[in-house]
Amino acid sequence: MAGVLRRDDEIRRWLAREADDNGFSTVAIASAKAVPGRADKLNAYLGSNYHGTMSWMAETAARRASPKALWPEAETVIMLAMNYGPAEDPLAGLQRPAHGGISVYARNRDYHDLIKGRLKTIAGRLAARTDARVKIFVDTAPVMEKPLAEASGIGWQGKHTNLVSREHGSWLFLGSIFTTLALVPDDPGTDHCGQCRACLDICPTNAFPNAYQIDARRCISYLTIEHKGPVPHEFRKAIGNRIYGCDDCLAVCPWNKFASATAEIKLTARQDLIAPKLADLLELDDAAFRSFFSGSPVKRIGRDRFIRNCLIAAGNSGDSTLQNRCHILLGDPSSLVRGAAVWALSQLMDADAFAALRKNAVSVETDHTVLREWAAVQNGKRETGQ
Repeated sequence: MAGVLRRDDEIRRWLAREADDNGFSTVAIASAKAVPGRADKLNAYLGSNYHGTMSWMAETAARRASPKALWPEAETVIMLAMNYGPAEDPLAGLQRPAHGGISVYARNRDYHDLIKGRLKTIAGRLAARTDARVKIFVDTAPVMEKPLAEASGIGWQGKHTNLVSREHGSWLFLGSIFTTLALVPDDPGTDHCGQCRACLDICPTNAFPNAYQIDARRCISYLTIEHKGPVPHEFRKAIGNRIYGCDDCLAVCPWNKFASATAEIKLTARQDLIAPKLADLLELDDAAFRSFFSGSPVKRIGRDRFIRNCLIAAGNSGDSTLQNRCHILLGDPSSLVRGAAVWALSQLMDADAFAALRKNAVSVETDHTVLREWAAVQNGKRETGQ
C-alpha cells in the first residue's frame, strides 16, 4: 500500500505542475463512482421542465448520470479549473444602456477550444507516463462537471447552481480527464454559502425557484443564447442591455472578493467585446457578424439570434438615435429579427409615429410570428394586460 500511495503522490505532484504550466488554476481528483445521487436530482430537474428547449439534456440523461455510465472503464476523474475572473466590474456595463453587455466568459476565445487543447496535452502526457487510457471532456459532453468538481474538492455548487471556490470565487471554467488509472480521490468540497442569498436576489428575472435550483426558461443566459425563438415579452424589459449571457449572479458572489487579492487573470478580454456600441452591432450582416466574432463563443448562436438580442437591448436603451437602424431591420430577411425590431421600435418611438408605422407594416408583412408582434402592441406600447 505504501508503494501505491507514493506513486499516487508522485502523479499528483506531476499533475499540479502540468496544470500550472497549461494555465489552469487548480486540479483535483474524484472517483469515477462519485455523484451517485445526482441522477435523481437531474431527473427531477428535467421532470420540472426547467431545462426549457435544451432537449439534449433529456436525451443524454442516462449517460450524464455518472462517469461510469459515460465510460464504464473509467476509474478516476481528474478535474481541472481555470480562473477567468474579469479585470473590471462586469456589472458596470449595465449602466451604459447604449452599449451591449456580453458575458465575461465570451469576451475572449471560445473556452471550449482553449481548454480542450490544453486538456489533450495533459491527458496525452499522462497516458504516456502511466500507460492508462484517457478521455477528455469540456462542457459539451454529457458530464456533470460541477458536481464532479465539488466531489473533487475544487469548490461547491452555490445557491446560483454554479461552482464556487474559496480561492477563485465564481469565475471558473471546468474541464475533465477521465482515466482508467486508479488514484485516491480528494475530499469533497464543503458548502460555504451560509445565509447569503445575494446571487438569488439580484437575478433580474427571478430564475431561481429555490436556492440551488434554476429554471433555465427564466434565465437571461438561456434566453439570449439557447432560446431560438422570440424572447417572451415578460422578460424583455428585465434583460436590459444584456445581449449575450448574464453575469449578475456570479458577479455578486462574496467569495469573489476573497479571491481577487491573489487571483491571476488567466484570460484577457478583447477590448471591443467589453461594451460594444449597439449602433455598431445593429449594422452587422451575416458576413460581418462572423468576422467580428471569429473565435468567440458568440458566433455559435448565429447572426439572427444575436441581432434579436441587440434589438431588445436597443428597445431598452431609451436612445432615439437607434430608431433608424431598427426601422431598417423591419425589412430584414429573418422573421426573428423583424419581430424583435417591432418591439424595439414600440419602445423607442412616440405613440402616433409608431401607430402610423404599424398600419403600413402589417399590410405587407406575411410571417405570422412577426404579425403577432405587431398585434401585441397598441398605440406604440405593448399591451401588458395589467
